Amino acid sequence: MKKIQMVDLQSQYQQIKETVDTSIQEVLNSSAYINGPLVKEFQKDLEDYLGVKHVIPCANGTDALQIAMMGLGLEQGDEVITADFTFAATVEVIALLKLTPVLVDVEADTFNIDIDALKKAITPKTKAIVPVHLFGQVANMDAILEIAKEYNLFVIEDNAQAIGADYTFKDGSQKKAGTIGNVGTTSFFPSKNLGCYGDGGAIFTNDDELAHTIRGIVNHGMYTRYYHDVVGVNSRLDSVQAAVLKAKLPKLDSYCDARRNAARFYNKAFANNSNIITPTIKSNKTENCNSICDVCDCHVYHQYTLQITNGKRDELHKHLLAEGIPNAIYYPVALHSQKAYQDKRYKEEDFPVTNSLIKTVISLPMHTELDKEQLTFITETIINFLN
Repeated sequence: MKKIQMVDLQSQYQQIKETVDTSIQEVLNSSAYINGPLVKEFQKDLEDYLGVKHVIPCANGTDALQIAMMGLGLEQGDEVITADFTFAATVEVIALLKLTPVLVDVEADTFNIDIDALKKAITPKTKAIVPVHLFGQVANMDAILEIAKEYNLFVIEDNAQAIGADYTFKDGSQKKAGTIGNVGTTSFFPSKNLGCYGDGGAIFTNDDELAHTIRGIVNHGMYTRYYHDVVGVNSRLDSVQAAVLKAKLPKLDSYCDARRNAARFYNKAFANNSNIITPTIKSNKTENCNSICDVCDCHVYHQYTLQITNGKRDELHKHLLAEGIPNAIYYPVALHSQKAYQDKRYKEEDFPVTNSLIKTVISLPMHTELDKEQLTFITETIINFLN
């Protein structure tokens, strides 16, 4: 059996080696390493794929979030609500900009922001909501947009884990994740569903004025060289990374399908185990959709995350590592408990789901190159241990 990887980028590269190598060589031949032709070509390709008017590439996903907030003109002290159960980058940029982060609990089944908790957190100082489409499933954007409209709030989608996913609204219409709110952001970190070979990110919007502002911010606030119209940063996607992404973008849908197929295998294997809760899907596309149906496009499985209910999560984590099966705990500490983000406003009773998840979740290998032999070994090892 081939060695199991949490993310097998080497095997994926071998499948697209010729295309990637040719694309990178094009950059080397042109020596246009910053804002070169391939950056613009990838930008246009991604706009077409997402069905969005503007894609603004930048240096990484964290910058994308920060720049989006800068572009919206949020001011010191403005409150920004986001999920407690996610990676720190989401709240990090709020704090860096001297905004006030407001963390709320998540849903026990989807891991996405809890709508009731979100409503309760709104105050006169609230200016924005940052829904995180965690592990590859889009948050409840129907409800979030309704709340945003009622309270006149910006919606900034953290789409670092869900690029390629579709969201079906209650009326049956669809949009790509990241293109639903005022602005969306993503990361092209190598392990993402669409990943480059270094750091990279992008910002999406259909707002022409906001796009113009953001294009200046990413490049030192310049629209004309050496004329600085807005306060900016230095955050550009380099041409080599754009070359990799341009080569991989046509494969994104097939990559997402491969992840769904692996998730189907996991789900079937774990279906009758009382110690395991498999990922839940909520979709308006199919009535009572709580599995990976044949038309599934609402979850792209950036991570495949189980909940272990018998108190043996940590033991399982160690056992899998000993058996050569990589795995991870996303996330072991709630954001409201992190030293950097502790606040006396927070009460433990406000985070029952997050406080439970940090003790039960475990993420299994998930990537495009998993084969049946590997999946069988992983699932049988887990079932045997838990039994």
